[in-house]
Amino acid sequence: MTKQKVVVAEAKSGMDTTVVVPPALFTAEVKKPPLMPGGYITVSKKKLLQNIEINGGARINSWVESMRASSPTSHRKSTQDQTTWMDRHPSALKMFDEITNASKGKQIVMFLDYDGTLSPIVDDPDRAYMSDAMRATVRKLAGCFPTAIVSGRCRDKVYNFVKLAELYYAGSHGMDIRGPSKGSKYKKSAPSVLCQPASEYLPMIDEVYGLLMEKTKSTPGAKVENNKFCVSVHFRCVEEKKWSELAAQVRSVLKDYPKLRLTQGRKVLEIRPTIKWDKGKALEFLLESLGYANCTDVFPIYIGDDRTDEDAFMVLRERGQGFGILVSKFPKDTSASYSLQEPSEVMDFLQLLVDWKRCSW
Repeated sequence: MTKQKVVVAEAKSGMDTTVVVPPALFTAEVKKPPLMPGGYITVSKKKLLQNIEINGGARINSWVESMRASSPTSHRKSTQDQTTWMDRHPSALKMFDEITNASKGKQIVMFLDYDGTLSPIVDDPDRAYMSDAMRATVRKLAGCFPTAIVSGRCRDKVYNFVKLAELYYAGSHGMDIRGPSKGSKYKKSAPSVLCQPASEYLPMIDEVYGLLMEKTKSTPGAKVENNKFCVSVHFRCVEEKKWSELAAQVRSVLKDYPKLRLTQGRKVLEIRPTIKWDKGKALEFLLESLGYANCTDVFPIYIGDDRTDEDAFMVLRERGQGFGILVSKFPKDTSASYSLQEPSEVMDFLQLLVDWKRCSW
């Protein structure tokens, strides 16, 4: 397996910020998550297609089916199905007291996806701006709890959207992590931690990005985004009849790069290194950096809307700590415990947490 790397912060900080990534984070096998109160829906590997086969005779139509499954409208079900799903994954707003009661005596640590969670999903990913009200709410949240943004975007891009120096940022699906640039009020934290476990893949990612830009330019609406440690091929604005063509273009490039894998997001194809690292591993790494690796008094809450967030939801179930909250208007297979329908509800939930924390001081 590829040797993993950790890069430390710049020397000008005057601080020793070397961080050792525990080997277990890369090698631990996925265990069956423990049953939690209220039960859960096991995530369907067939539906998620998190590792779409690139070599060995993968068929383009299987890719297209996976692309179709990522469309939000494909999750629309009957009213009865919606009711059953909500019984299993009730609103985090309605169950707020239950969540906070479970966290009593423990340190809440917040993990937030960006697109579709803090900002609305838009056709142009470069215009996925969060509202000033959301930014103000997240700022208050970070004043109450350690808070991290965990995104598929490159770290610099998501920071430019959020513009809050007091947060932890995990970009490229957790392959690029840095702590608060102005330090943290939480004593257990390492202020300038910088983790980049896939740094040796950077030249390869840049090369594939260039090839995909060239290959896909004939497909109207396709957008290729370089997210530093991964490449995103957005097809939200591509006509469905062109999806087979786009899938073939992507596959024609990736077949020559066995050290890269293709995963599926919300209306996006993600090309990533084959290392065992994802948003779940990033969550574990950040908890360890904060000093909560083996603590029983920590309560992580992860809020996200994408398939890639399922890795983090699963980690929380395996740890038996905290809760995952899925942002979705439609029923989806998920390992999250609760749900919220859209970013406006996320903001309401975060504000409730802030108010609850301030009342407890």
